[in-house]
Amino acid sequence: MRTRLRRRNRLRLATGLLFAASLSFLAGMTDVVGFLLAGDFVSFMSGNTTRLAIALSSGEGGAILRLGLVIATFVVGNAFGVLFMRWTRGSQPGLLALVGLLALVPLLFRDPSHGVPALVFAMGALNAALEEVDGQALGVTYVSGALSRFGRGLGRFLLGHHTKGWWTQIVPWTGMLSGALTGALVTQRSGGAAILVVAGVALGLALASLVVPQSWRRIWLAKRPFRRETHGGAPLR
Repeated sequence: MRTRLRRRNRLRLATGLLFAASLSFLAGMTDVVGFLLAGDFVSFMSGNTTRLAIALSSGEGGAILRLGLVIATFVVGNAFGVLFMRWTRGSQPGLLALVGLLALVPLLFRDPSHGVPALVFAMGALNAALEEVDGQALGVTYVSGALSRFGRGLGRFLLGHHTKGWWTQIVPWTGMLSGALTGALVTQRSGGAAILVVAGVALGLALASLVVPQSWRRIWLAKRPFRRETHGGAPLR
């Protein structure tokens, strides 16, 4: 019985990490495609914040407005992702399908760069699809925090403090790197048509996630946004 339980837990952990890596792959690909089409990051808001600060210092009104709107759109996308997961009782397949549809919006414009805000909104919403695996908080559209946690975990490991799961933080970074590389190669060869690849990956992940037991997918949501809580903290179904 214990052996079976351990195997199940290992399989659940491996599946969660694969899902996290896949989401980061999608984010990395989308970020590069959006950047190459419009010149702005669509998921890397640290970079856009730095660029906004530079624009503010030099008084570039157009850049200030554009980057400010990009960051605001990303924030609104995150808020919508939480609301969507609440409305759908934690449906990652539904959220990923929506991301895939939003990824097609740039193709509605003669100049695909005009539709890139839809990608920014989608990447914000994507963060609600997974928040933790095996108790470890994981970001899927940004990796600075993951690299920081990995580095600190490595330092503690070298000091002899074996913190559980610190190594999992490298998983999103690996996914984002491979996704960004794929996005760059596809965009260089196909231009705006790379949007179709982004949408295809998102919709493919939506279908693949249906194979994962819903009970597993729900434990990857740190705040369980599909439940309401009383003032005492007890969840209401």
